[in-house]
Amino acid sequence: MKITMKKALFGFTMIFGMGLNAQNRDYPIQPVTFTRVHLHDHFWEPKIEVNANVTIPYVLRKCYETGRVNNFLMAAGKIPTGKTTEFPFDDTDIYKLIEGASYSLQVKKNPELEKSLDSLIAIIAAAQEPDGYLYTFRTMKPEKLHPWIGAKRWEKDPDLSHELYNCGHLYESAVAHYLATGKKTMLNIAIKNADLLVKDFGPGKAEYFPGHQVVEMGLARMYRVTGKKEYLDLAKFFLDIRGNGKIQGSEYNQSEKMVTEQHEAVGHAVRAAYMYTGMADVAALTGNVQYLKAIDDIWNDVVDKKIYLTGGIGATGAGEAFGAAYQLPNMSAYAETCASIANVYWNSRMFLMHGDAKYIDVMERILYNGLLSGISQDGTHFFYPNPLASMGQHSRGAWFSCACCISNMTRFMPSIPGYVYAQDKNNLYVNLFMSNSAELNLPAGKVSIEQETEYPCNGKVSITVNPAKTAKFTVRVRIPGWARQEAMPGDLYTFEDRTAVPITIQLNGKKLDYSMDKGYAVITQTWKKGDKIELNLPMEVEKVMASDKVEDDKGRFAFQKGPLVYCLEGPDNLDKSVQNIVVSENAEVKESYNKDLLNGVLVLSASGSSTRRQVDSDALLKTQQEVKAIPYYSWNNRGAGDMMVWIPYVESAARPKPAPTIASKAKVTSSVRSQRMQNGLNDQYDPRNSADNSAIYLHWWPKKNTEEWIQYDFDQEYTVSESSIYWFDDSPFGGCRIPASWKVLYKDGENWVPVKNTTDYKITKDKYDSIKFEPVKTTALRVEIKLPADYATGVHEWIVK
Repeated sequence: MKITMKKALFGFTMIFGMGLNAQNRDYPIQPVTFTRVHLHDHFWEPKIEVNANVTIPYVLRKCYETGRVNNFLMAAGKIPTGKTTEFPFDDTDIYKLIEGASYSLQVKKNPELEKSLDSLIAIIAAAQEPDGYLYTFRTMKPEKLHPWIGAKRWEKDPDLSHELYNCGHLYESAVAHYLATGKKTMLNIAIKNADLLVKDFGPGKAEYFPGHQVVEMGLARMYRVTGKKEYLDLAKFFLDIRGNGKIQGSEYNQSEKMVTEQHEAVGHAVRAAYMYTGMADVAALTGNVQYLKAIDDIWNDVVDKKIYLTGGIGATGAGEAFGAAYQLPNMSAYAETCASIANVYWNSRMFLMHGDAKYIDVMERILYNGLLSGISQDGTHFFYPNPLASMGQHSRGAWFSCACCISNMTRFMPSIPGYVYAQDKNNLYVNLFMSNSAELNLPAGKVSIEQETEYPCNGKVSITVNPAKTAKFTVRVRIPGWARQEAMPGDLYTFEDRTAVPITIQLNGKKLDYSMDKGYAVITQTWKKGDKIELNLPMEVEKVMASDKVEDDKGRFAFQKGPLVYCLEGPDNLDKSVQNIVVSENAEVKESYNKDLLNGVLVLSASGSSTRRQVDSDALLKTQQEVKAIPYYSWNNRGAGDMMVWIPYVESAARPKPAPTIASKAKVTSSVRSQRMQNGLNDQYDPRNSADNSAIYLHWWPKKNTEEWIQYDFDQEYTVSESSIYWFDDSPFGGCRIPASWKVLYKDGENWVPVKNTTDYKITKDKYDSIKFEPVKTTALRVEIKLPADYATGVHEWIVK
């Protein structure tokens, strides 16, 4: 197998590594690689710089500190086998770090970083077994295998071992490193491992489907690098054995049906989007139309019924999964960062296959909203889920034991310039708008192109086309759906004002008559150096309405300007509260750019009102106020607090600010040492049912059959005679149930004394359990709770009267 850098450089037409060897088939459209697109914009370039200068070194350090590198050292026999990290897929954090760092090296040389990668790759090579197997949690020979791992290689991969998932990320990383540096050290490791897969898997051999998809994408990429058709055949084999009934399948990992029989998005959202991307890759390389039919249908299902306005996918934390059609809760939205990245990969492939701008419309929405929100502006804090509403229970973390989203952001950010342009024969596609210069080769000749724009702050875009020699070709400029009054493909979201504004394009200062094709303005002519296209996209502030079928968004709208979705956040609004705000559908919206806020953002403001409850009265107090909104991606950079994307325009949809109560003013303690969970006991949020996980709640999982307690210390002495508790119970799939028993005690001096109840203790789901007792004068109450024999218990809210 011969691999040359000449082929590699020729084939670096995709961040996915396409075309490194001449293939008979591939995507008809090819992107212009990010190494040929040089940003100088105010929006993306600083963020990519932060990733290179801050995030990559930070993640590298954390991989050492958290033991991820030690996993490989133990597998290599360099240090004694001891404590491991938590998950068998932790190996992939190293692979994704190398991939992101390799991309970064392509943009800017960094000898110190390259040396660090060399050291890591040497450690990885030492951990690889002689036949190519690479899986540290087995190779290190621990005293006891992790419970997800089978006694034999591969046998538990359809479940949770993640052996093939690790292989997939190894391949993605190895190709990136080879293309960036020309070194084959990582690629040789990957080839050795992929050859083992070819040896072990196939008809008449091991027939385990991957439990977490990604190896299909990786094998396709390895095929493009090496030209070894066995890798492509194996990618197709892994897809075709999925759901064939030989191994029990499930919706969770999309194995309940054959992939060609799947037409709706179900199960774990990251697994799903990686699989759809892999299906697109294999379809492009083999011409498999059945794969295309399936993912076309699934794509329509997602955009019509299952995608958030921010581009996030995966409505529920139960299985990190797609919900039912139109199930799009806001505060409990999962919308995992990894799922957004996978969704970008999938939509970019769909565009390369079909050439329709609707896929770029979705991709752009993800990039500017649900993906970018996944990382803080300082580059060292990260969201795993990306909710669309919060009462302060959400905050980016510096690290997670499951760090997949962190390492995934690290590898993705440097690749963003690779989504700006694409080409198909003599068609040049302008997909995204950001100031840059780029070089590409068309059959008509070499072309350099320059963009100048303040996008996404305004819609003016200048595109200068500089062919090396006068030549005829076509420039296709995307006219975003939002500029054509289409909130998103499909009818899940619409703009309140659907009046289309004519979009003017000028060529060399003169108005251009152009035709539209699949969302692109098509400009075919004989181009000469200095020809300038000027595009002015109407970028009005829009009020977005969700389909009436989305229960959680009824009576609400969201602000959007250009590709940016906006949110209300506490620090910008009265009393740092937003859940109680109402803004009229007809409210006039003003814009003002604040260069000192959140690294510079365009702030929206409108007149609105807020309501709050009073003590001992059902009458609401209403206050007129200025309501301010910031881009969604920038929220939670000033600490945890109130936030919402969907703004009530009817009062019934708002949540009035509660009046202070004995409980809300009390200090909370419990047998759970989590201040965050304790804050949920008296936040005065009434759950919809016992399984409601929208707001903060307290739980004792994974404890079982133990005595636990919660306690209120009041701000003064009160006479109390009633206590109500709303239990958290996430049956049938979760680990919490209503308790075996509970009792209320009051503090008498230094002693805890049971109250003398006048009503019976009840234990029920989906409502408050209340107990009345003889009045007591006290400074504190405690509830003692006996957990069920086989489950934990949780508490939503505790009220005292």
